[in-house]
Amino acid sequence: MWPAWIVLGVLVLLPVGRASEAFIAIGAIAGLILAWRERAQLRSHAGVRLAIVLFGCYWLAALISAPGAVMPEKSWSTVAVLLRFLPFALFACLALRKTNWWSRLSDACAAVVLLWLLDAWVQILTGWSIAGAETADRLSGIFGAGNLKLGPVLAVLSPFVFVAARRRWGWRGLAVAFVFQLMPILFAGSRSGWIMYALVALAFTWMQTRAPLRFAAWAFAAACAAVLGIAVAWQHSGRFDARFDRTLLALQGSEHALDTASAGRLRIWATAARMFAAHPVAGVGVRGFRYAYPDFAQAGDAFVDAQTDAGAYHAHQIVLEVLSETGSIGLALWLIGAFCAIRAWSRASAHARERALAPALALAVMTFPLNTHLAFYSAWWGLLFWWLIALYCAALAADDDARA
Repeated sequence: MWPAWIVLGVLVLLPVGRASEAFIAIGAIAGLILAWRERAQLRSHAGVRLAIVLFGCYWLAALISAPGAVMPEKSWSTVAVLLRFLPFALFACLALRKTNWWSRLSDACAAVVLLWLLDAWVQILTGWSIAGAETADRLSGIFGAGNLKLGPVLAVLSPFVFVAARRRWGWRGLAVAFVFQLMPILFAGSRSGWIMYALVALAFTWMQTRAPLRFAAWAFAAACAAVLGIAVAWQHSGRFDARFDRTLLALQGSEHALDTASAGRLRIWATAARMFAAHPVAGVGVRGFRYAYPDFAQAGDAFVDAQTDAGAYHAHQIVLEVLSETGSIGLALWLIGAFCAIRAWSRASAHARERALAPALALAVMTFPLNTHLAFYSAWWGLLFWWLIALYCAALAADDDARA
């Protein structure tokens, strides 16, 4: 099962800076070797075809934006380093073809996330985790105070925990998994993580009930548990209290209140919209957002750094990120990719869907457009995004044991 260990290694080292790139590189090299050895059969491999199409949509959007980029060096270097994702995805598709591996690989991913959750619970109770002390702002957990990504990552990867719990203990496992993950995600303080986790919970509630009335009853019970968790966090965490109070400012309805509640996101989104209006075809260039920001920001924008002449790092919203950096062409390519991914799911067998459920649901909530997002063309979030895509393509196309 050495291919599974390489794929799992990416996840294990995800909190350790760029260390997970080592396993991406190993998988990419192995993927090139496997692709060469099996070059005659590549066209007939459904997972390989899907991975190539999805990568083409993702990478071509970046490539087309580069010639007219505001910061050509950054855009062209991004286009170059993105190439590592395709051979890694090919490696996953070609090396993980035995169906009896998938339940163990999925359980191993769930076990890694459970270890992170245990570490987060320790930090909730003691103020410390493996990565050190908590921050004054939010729970940092295994990622440390200098890398506050715990909430979004736990929410995106929560389907692996739900799948493992559901397979072993049914609805009781789902209930325990929901409660066990709820508090760390709440204390992590990422509102995008809260939304993603709510979507995952609703999806598994529907899969477990399959009937409107039962779904409503279960969803109501989950909502009550969430409200109870919010109440506990509100009473016992000054960090959560301040963050939730700021979120409630959105109920006032004024533009200033909405901007404050969103931590200045409205200003960033308005600036991104002006970037797209000025560069509607191919955008300002992939990863060029921060360099173009000062030219489109309003006077007095706090995100503009006068010393570096740069602004907010990215658009904090997937549609605006794609539009502002890669333009209408980029958005069209992303929509084509989404259509191909959904079509592959709709045409897959029931067993293939079961194997691919965790990465499929993770990708769905990760790209849910009515939310805030990290940058999908960044080195770290883009790596997690493509790790999930590789698993999704490989799981859908895994052979039966006899054919493997």
